[in-house]
Amino acid sequence: MVRILIIGTGGMAKNHAAEFKKIAGVSVVGGVDTRPEQLKAFCAANDIPNGFASLDEALAWGQFDAVTNVTPDAAHYATTMPVLKAGKHILCEKPLATNEAQAEEMAAAAKVAGVVNMVNLSYRNVAALQQAAKMVREGAIGEIRHFEASYLQSWLTQPAWGHWDRESQWLWRLSTKHGSKGVLGDVGIHILDYATFIAGQDVREISCRLATFHKADGDQIGEYPLDANDSATMQVVLANGALGTVAATRFATGHLNDLRLRIYGTKGGLEVGWEKNVSSLRACLEADMQTATWHDVEAPVLANVYQRFVAAIRGEGAADPDFARGAQLQKMLDRAEQSSAKGGLSLPV
Repeated sequence: MVRILIIGTGGMAKNHAAEFKKIAGVSVVGGVDTRPEQLKAFCAANDIPNGFASLDEALAWGQFDAVTNVTPDAAHYATTMPVLKAGKHILCEKPLATNEAQAEEMAAAAKVAGVVNMVNLSYRNVAALQQAAKMVREGAIGEIRHFEASYLQSWLTQPAWGHWDRESQWLWRLSTKHGSKGVLGDVGIHILDYATFIAGQDVREISCRLATFHKADGDQIGEYPLDANDSATMQVVLANGALGTVAATRFATGHLNDLRLRIYGTKGGLEVGWEKNVSSLRACLEADMQTATWHDVEAPVLANVYQRFVAAIRGEGAADPDFARGAQLQKMLDRAEQSSAKGGLSLPV
């Protein structure tokens, strides 16, 4: 039996609880939250037998094998380091940390601890992404030369997911005071991973412009200053010199939560999509280059991150993406933020 402790009982935590409960031989045995009413309601709703008001209390109890960390971004470092010190396996929500130094420290501590460590980059679960990455590694499109990637959301233009100007689960994402790194840290990390994982290459240079738009009187709602970035555009140079653009925004009217990648090589191209929760993959390969004919490609559904985490604990699979990957992505995000502060100057990663 693999016993799971959930740290943080906010919106995403219910997904973690539900997904782990689907796996045979896994039990969610405890929850941790400093808010007693929220903790009580979460444990009751998810049939979790033990609730703890602090991480220290849960660690002193210790009757668990692994942790899933679903705290807000700014709390990841402080809540993950004690778990690693205790020698527990851990799955942490993205981003791993809110700055490069802390992310690298977490990756180093995980290596020393020798435990399974993973970051929940949820779009690694997309079948088309995994199949596209496999095709690139097998040489299906030759040498990568160019790509265009975007993560498009529209929750600042309509309330499909909730009222951003009334609900704390959205307002905190617009406030640096509350630990948000804006759209860059929230979803920019996903599209950077999406593009570079499929390309199979590190980023050599990055240039970025960030924008924060006026959304309320005084640019503040209650305790939330609305100062986090709303849109990001990046120019990226891959390790082999290939060029790409990466965009992320919360103002993409008509797109609730869509990811796209178009990637081109010397022997073909791929279009990888996740739109309206549907995975799609199209290819124009060497035999069809002359006529520019594109075909749909079947993509088998593979294990999700929760299943992969448990499999890694059982020694049945690789821990991927791990904290080292999380730290690498945080370095990209930090360079992008630094670039924007310098007017979009290209910086080495």
